[in-house]
Amino acid sequence: MSFDARPALILGSSSPYRRELLTRLHIPFEVATPDIDETPLAGERPADTALRLSRLKAEAIATRHPGALVIGSDQVCTLGDDQQIGKPGSHEKALAQLQLMRGKTVTFHSALCLLDSRTGEAQVADIQTRATFRDLSDAELDAYLRLETPYDCAGSAKAEGLGIALLSRVESDDPTALIGLPLIALTSMLRHAGYPFFGA
Repeated sequence: MSFDARPALILGSSSPYRRELLTRLHIPFEVATPDIDETPLAGERPADTALRLSRLKAEAIATRHPGALVIGSDQVCTLGDDQQIGKPGSHEKALAQLQLMRGKTVTFHSALCLLDSRTGEAQVADIQTRATFRDLSDAELDAYLRLETPYDCAGSAKAEGLGIALLSRVESDDPTALIGLPLIALTSMLRHAGYPFFGA
């Protein structure tokens, strides 16, 4: 495949964080917003929720962009085996989330789907990150939220910003997974799909 022949790449997400991550690869891409119901199914395990939604997002975009490679991604934060922690949406809910998680280790499931609409092949992966939160006071948690307002982030902490100060330890095979788009897994998927990075 020549460099000029690479297929269109579509990021199926409205997240500015995923968009910023993808720009780091210095490859052209477009952004499209999937319109899907992101409600977890009854009895669905967190990893299964993240994987299902990442694929649904990619499929929703692929129907509008034949011939493209479509990236779908979803992140679910969990405390314990099955307590899902979503996007708080408000200061009060974010504070309650951080109070619940302080001093504890949570798991972020960052699911990824690369759908090749030329062939119908879908590559999927769940990249897990274990993050341990510091045992901070209510006043510190409240001050953090007012400074960074991470109300659109699962788990109420922007690890790419001041939110890193809430954490005492992070364990992951991919440092970008916690922010929302696992680039190591994505570049592997793109290479498998024949997408050239370096002009060869």
